[in-house]
Amino acid sequence: MSDRLFSLRLFCRVARLRSFSQAGRELGLSQPSSSRIISELEKEVGVALLTRTTRGVTLTEAGRDYLERIEPILVALEEADHVARGTGELRGILRIAVSTPLAVREVVPRLPAFMDRHPALRVSLQMNDQRQDLVNESIDVALRFGALTDSNAVALPLGRSRRMLVASPTYLAKAGMPESPGELANHSLIIGPAGVTPAGWSFQCNGRTTSIRAEGRLIATVNEGATVAAVAGLGILSTLEWGCRAELASGTLVEVLADWKMDSIEIHAVYPAGRAAKPSARAFVDYLRSALSA
Repeated sequence: MSDRLFSLRLFCRVARLRSFSQAGRELGLSQPSSSRIISELEKEVGVALLTRTTRGVTLTEAGRDYLERIEPILVALEEADHVARGTGELRGILRIAVSTPLAVREVVPRLPAFMDRHPALRVSLQMNDQRQDLVNESIDVALRFGALTDSNAVALPLGRSRRMLVASPTYLAKAGMPESPGELANHSLIIGPAGVTPAGWSFQCNGRTTSIRAEGRLIATVNEGATVAAVAGLGILSTLEWGCRAELASGTLVEVLADWKMDSIEIHAVYPAGRAAKPSARAFVDYLRSALSA
């Protein structure tokens, strides 16, 4: 890779991460080396691209314009290299935004086969139960449940997961198994991100629909914590089937109100708006779609 091309890639990462040290670590550089390379780039361009302060790094107005023009060029260049090789080999870094449960339970177990196919590719899993800004955080593809808020983003469906109620046998032995949604008011409820809905919890059975207002005795900010709490016997949890499949198989959690069906939620692969998807992102999505449907 030429020095100028490397400098441009480094500039994009510094601009997005707002940190010389973090960008440097990604590309195998020290903080002083990263800063020096960007300073040399600024001399070549003839304008300051970044403002350095004790609080961090921000883009100048010229830097913002430069970043918007450079990023699509780098993606197009990667695409051209990929096509020219003609071997399907993927290189560089693939940045995937994914919720922690989906990453731990569905994505990571399937990664070895994908990475074995592409030994020159590095994968960065950005695991966070909160939705990330794909453009500002330089995410190549995000895996997201539920409604999509960015109408400009390109989204491909990967599958569906149904909502369900689960609890541990220990809790149910102590508190009893509810027979209808109305009886949940007499139980301890666990509320995690997957169980938060504006209209409460809605159920359907034999053509009848009913909803309840779910007030949790325990509130967890990450889904994995909510699942662990349910296994520990702290109450009844509303979650997605993908988030507790292993526990259901092992018997540490059992389904509650199985005759009352809750809505299912679709999962999408989402590419950032405003730029072409990287070859590695497209290949990963194709692979994951096939793996999840197997």
